[in-house]
Amino acid sequence: MTKFEALGLQKSLLDAITDMGFETPSEVQEKAIPILLEGETDLVALAQTGTGKTAAFGFPLIQKIDSNSRTTQGLILSPTRELCLQITKEMQAYSKYERNINVVAIYGGASITDQARQIKKGAQIIVATPGRMKDMISRRLVDISNIDYCILDEADEMLNMGFMEDIKDILSGTPDEKSTWLFSATMPREVATIAKKFMHSPQEITVGAKNSGASTVQHEYYVVGGRDRYPALKRLADTNPDIFSVIFCRTKRDTQKVAENLIEDGYNAGALHGDLSQNQRDLVMNSFRKRQIQMLVATDVAARGIDVDDITHVINYQLPDEIETYTHRSGRTGRAGKSGISMVLITRSEQRKIRAIETKINQKFELKKVPSGMEICGIQLHHLANKIKDTETNSDVDGYLPEINEILEGIDREELIKKLISAEFTRFSNYYNKSKDLNSSDSGRDRERSDDRRGGEIPTSGAVRYFVNVGERDGYDWMSLKDFIRDTVGLGQEDVFKVDVKESFSFFNTESEVTQQILEKFTEFKVDGRFVNVEVSKNPGGGGGGNRRSGGSGFGGGFKGKRSSSGGRRDDDRGGRGRKEGSSESKGRRRDRSESSSPNSGKRRTTKRKGDFF
Repeated sequence: MTKFEALGLQKSLLDAITDMGFETPSEVQEKAIPILLEGETDLVALAQTGTGKTAAFGFPLIQKIDSNSRTTQGLILSPTRELCLQITKEMQAYSKYERNINVVAIYGGASITDQARQIKKGAQIIVATPGRMKDMISRRLVDISNIDYCILDEADEMLNMGFMEDIKDILSGTPDEKSTWLFSATMPREVATIAKKFMHSPQEITVGAKNSGASTVQHEYYVVGGRDRYPALKRLADTNPDIFSVIFCRTKRDTQKVAENLIEDGYNAGALHGDLSQNQRDLVMNSFRKRQIQMLVATDVAARGIDVDDITHVINYQLPDEIETYTHRSGRTGRAGKSGISMVLITRSEQRKIRAIETKINQKFELKKVPSGMEICGIQLHHLANKIKDTETNSDVDGYLPEINEILEGIDREELIKKLISAEFTRFSNYYNKSKDLNSSDSGRDRERSDDRRGGEIPTSGAVRYFVNVGERDGYDWMSLKDFIRDTVGLGQEDVFKVDVKESFSFFNTESEVTQQILEKFTEFKVDGRFVNVEVSKNPGGGGGGNRRSGGSGFGGGFKGKRSSSGGRRDDDRGGRGRKEGSSESKGRRRDRSESSSPNSGKRRTTKRKGDFF
């Protein structure tokens, strides 16, 4: 018996599950499906975005639907057009082996006449956005007066977007005896109000703590001056060459401005906000899903319903007003069991907000420093070296080799490598040469106290920072490396912290009491025939590669570490942010940027029409 079969699902659904490649139910599915199949009940399910909530209510709903009846029996409300279409697509995939079950999507921005025609043909399940649903009810184009099931998906997001009255009006037109299933990432007061008014003694399941953040997300914050947000953003991007991120701004104006600045500076960026037409929004999202955009700058409302599982970073360019909104932002990364990082750029006056968020989501933030220019140069060089090493040779160049060899005649191997690397190094070195320290002079609590340590001595008290010669290219991310160090040495869950993973090397911290134990354990330590070397860092306050010990890069590697569910480094290189995708056409606008140009700005750009950032 499979794990899904043990939940009570019928064979047609199990066949669809097999086709989709699902093997093990997620926690919310394991808890919700048996309850919903057992009988008619109301349910409140609290679980983070990306935990499989659609299948948790989708499978039971399909199994309970009477396919012989053409009347509408199930209504699913979702906050955005994108999420509405995504749920519809998934429900159709779940029901592929069910006869005569029709799932119809209702949303704004499309022909209401066409949608009414689809419903008239018979739609047992309707997936709708609240605004369009209320409109169709008022026009008497849809009848939900006899539905058996009503599902509120991402209920907190719908209420945050101002759909409270619409939802109340819609639910008021449904029968009292129906079953209502409410799925939400958080439980703010407004969601509790809906549950109290329209649900009858609901059962409740919680995956994680209420309102807590996902355990797969690492939270970091950087304290900078108000005018240094954008330069700090670029440095964070340059520190993570394979970044695939969503950057959140509070206003449409800031979203557009940051996206235009990034595009102008040569980064693969795009904007997503309410002033875009539906066609522009679709083009941006398609480009983002295809990784043609690496940095998607978005407002909170516009980002609702984004469903991309491999986002590596969420960057809070500005903090939101509501803590629940931060929970949704950070939930865009670390999805489906993968790990991710949520970064926050704040000023000194905003540090109290970090403490408030920590209390609410029951997770700690790590104070980190914006990397220096030379640290970024080192990271970019390692990225280039690994990119060259991993590039497959193209036989089409063979015909050019004699001529190339003649040009390069007289240059020995070491000099040739130096010249090749210098081309990339010089670009970043010229840009970051004499660049200022962007970190605020007073960054508050948890400031690193190890900044004055030099020379790799073993401190007798406090935290100790280590260098280890494995990184992303060995299959590690911060979570799997932490687990590897902890399990190898035999440390506790919280004994390894401040893990910073780069491409071919990493840093981590422990308390000084276990330093000798760690160094002894990693003396002549091998994995798959390769030495894993751990040393006390010569640059204990840093996290970049500029001042690390030589010889620890791991370039000679073949070693593949314990790969987490995130899969470690992405194998496909998208060319960094070398192409300018789109055109800001913002001549004459003043830029509030202390680092006004970019090391990427001289690269080839492709111009598209104004307003389409893709």
